Amino acid sequence: MLEVMKDVNMEMLVKLLISALLGLTIGLERELKRKPLGLKTSLVISIVSCLLTIVSIQSAYSFPASHFAKIQMDPLRLAAQIVSGIGFLGAGVILRKEDDTISGLTTAAMVWGAAGIGIATGAGFYIEAIAGVVLLIISVELIPAIIKLLGVRKVRSKEISLRILIKRRQDIDEVIQEIEAKEMTIEHIRIKDLENESYLLDLKARVNYKKSTTEIYYGVSAIEKISRTEISS
Repeated sequence: MLEVMKDVNMEMLVKLLISALLGLTIGLERELKRKPLGLKTSLVISIVSCLLTIVSIQSAYSFPASHFAKIQMDPLRLAAQIVSGIGFLGAGVILRKEDDTISGLTTAAMVWGAAGIGIATGAGFYIEAIAGVVLLIISVELIPAIIKLLGVRKVRSKEISLRILIKRRQDIDEVIQEIEAKEMTIEHIRIKDLENESYLLDLKARVNYKKSTTEIYYGVSAIEKISRTEISS
């Protein structure tokens, strides 16, 4: 009996260790990109998801139905709740910026992915869990880089937000033309009258992903009829 318990405990420890290593891989990828989901968060999600899956499965077989109380437990009932519960944590890393752009969706998906890897490991699907992490890293890192190299224009460009202050109304069209002449594709324009008789141009444009934010800023701010420039990318 003791030998059986030792084997079971060792198997559980192996599951937790594998889950920790796979969670570490996901967390390291996010950490290198300075994203909200770092090493510690990813490790906690993966390990605890694995632990709860182990507890859920073991509980179902440790307390079998008897003649007096015919209680049947679903081996993966706890694991099922992890999938829905982890959504609250994922929502915490999604941010809406002042220019109405949304960021953090990939990180939120990785939170969900780390939980899924932990569940798969806890259920004993080691090869599938390892393959899942490999495919996750390939999908997030390698595939976007390959698509950019293939020359797909939409992917090779990045979106920037420009807030430009102009003193005179008649200069608006000329400024827009000069911005477009700098290899920028304007996709959205919003013009706002300010109290000091100046005009705010709120633009969303696409530029080549190789151009740095400072390079774009220097080019736009060099336009004479622009008195103030704000850029985010």
